[in-house]
Amino acid sequence: MNGKEGSFGMKISSNNDVEGKLPETRNKLKVWMYKIWEFTKEDINRVTFSLKVGLAVLLVSLLILFQAPYQVFSTSIIWSILTVAIMFEYTVGATFHKGFNRVLGSLFAGVLAIAVAELALMSGPVAEPIIIGISIFIIGSVTSFMKLWPTFVPYEYGFRVILFTYCLIIVSGYRTGNPIRTSIERLYSIAIGAIIAIAVNTLIFPIWAGEQLHKELVKSFNSVADSLEDHSEFTNTLMDEFPDEPQYKKCRSTLNSSAKLESLALSAKWEPPHGRFQHLFYPWSEYVKVGAILRYCAYEVMALHGVLHSEIQAPYNLRSIFETEISEATNKAAELMRCLGKDICDMKQTIKSTLVRSVHSSSERLQRAIETHAYLLACSYQLPDHNSSISLPINGFSKSNQLAEFKKENEEEREMNSQRILSVSWESTAALSLATFTSLLIEFVARLDHLVEAVHHLSQMAKFQHESL
Repeated sequence: MNGKEGSFGMKISSNNDVEGKLPETRNKLKVWMYKIWEFTKEDINRVTFSLKVGLAVLLVSLLILFQAPYQVFSTSIIWSILTVAIMFEYTVGATFHKGFNRVLGSLFAGVLAIAVAELALMSGPVAEPIIIGISIFIIGSVTSFMKLWPTFVPYEYGFRVILFTYCLIIVSGYRTGNPIRTSIERLYSIAIGAIIAIAVNTLIFPIWAGEQLHKELVKSFNSVADSLEDHSEFTNTLMDEFPDEPQYKKCRSTLNSSAKLESLALSAKWEPPHGRFQHLFYPWSEYVKVGAILRYCAYEVMALHGVLHSEIQAPYNLRSIFETEISEATNKAAELMRCLGKDICDMKQTIKSTLVRSVHSSSERLQRAIETHAYLLACSYQLPDHNSSISLPINGFSKSNQLAEFKKENEEEREMNSQRILSVSWESTAALSLATFTSLLIEFVARLDHLVEAVHHLSQMAKFQHESL
């Protein structure tokens, strides 16, 4: 469990182990260009997304640059450019979601602005600005409060659209004297921008949120599995260096994946059937549930690594007794994790009963080994008796000399006892670190049952292809 020869540890195997190093140059431009190149290589979709946004904005701008469409739409077409810039998101699903919020919010704000504007016109020139001002205050207060309501959090953008669209329409309509025409111009301009944004994002190299969610979950399975594999040697790294370890960096994305998975699942629900996900009402929420259970497993893995990196370690002769059982349990658990990730990746249902039984058998063998050698993990040491009497010589010393000699011997004995107690405490703590590691590993194997069940439920709801293993 430490860096000594023959100890067991954990292995992280990843394609990102060898990270690109910055070029050795003082030219800041070259360093900056190298960073951009590395950032692009990580995900080519970043370039695709950027180019698609530029294309969509260009297509909308052509309606202004060419004289014929500009005479039809006039300056209100600027709202189309604003719509494209705001609602064009990285994935198709996020664009549909934001487009729905914008279109529905704009439609509601337009109808409401027309109604209030007509009411203000009928009230006379004195009351008209007062009614409009009061309505702006009410709309601003209500929409700001509603977007904070937990149920309406996914539609927070829609409430912001209602607020600024209503204010712009009713104020500009008040100055032009024709709120109905102003509202209609804003609405069809927004519709043009939304149609162009959705068409470009969906038809030209689409980036699907569902596919991103699928890959992210599979990646998390492989990350946790990599962190469980054995390694013949283990670097001697202490807790202060632990955050820089590859094991920690690899699992950190899994531990912090909750918000990302939920966001992708929400966007994926708005996407039409595509790619491998052809049937309607695909169970994207089940991916989030599987990811939540997987994170609990990742917590256990990080706890195991924490024990491996602690300063107090069990002696080698004690660790070697359980080395075979621990290696077998971690290897079997990692194999099961990879099998579950592969099932999700290939969208297949494989019968893993044999592998699951093998994992439990390895855990049971580890438990039996602990029970057999429990006395080694709970060694007791005979401490000296503090209540033992010490006889003092009567003849040959004065009373003061006898007392001084007694105090000296008593202090020496207390110092020796303190050293013995410290040694016993250290040895007990070292044995306890091994017991902690084995108990965490057994707990991890127990959690795998919940993970297997969650993946099986996902495969049934998503209608994965059934195969035998």
